[in-house]
Amino acid sequence: VQLQASGGGLVQAGGSLRLSCTASGPRFDNYMMGWFRQTPGKDRSFVTSINYNGKSAQYADSVKGRFTISRSNVTNMVTLEMNNLKPEDTAVYFCAAGFDSYYYTSQYEYSDWGQGTQVTVSS
Repeated sequence: VQLQASGGGLVQAGGSLRLSCTASGPRFDNYMMGWFRQTPGKDRSFVTSINYNGKSAQYADSVKGRFTISRSNVTNMVTLEMNNLKPEDTAVYFCAAGFDSYYYTSQYEYSDWGQGTQVTVSS
């Protein structure tokens, strides 16, 4: 599946952003979808994931209560709502697709990746 992420930008601390990831290709509803983020010199870290039918979502502790992931298997889109953003949320955000896995926090469980979108939160 091919993925295209969009929606990044510059926002002040406390503000909100919405990231979108549009998928093209067959059987989007077979895949779990995840968001990871990466800062310079560091590996990608897990942010959130949602299972193939949208009924189960998981979050990194650092974003719980502030970020919400959702998906539409009709429009083949995954959305990440980010509220109360903090400067430490600054990163390049990647959407990813993989088959449902117990190890959903691992980037190696995801086979397809979008190109990344920059999120910058100023203090």
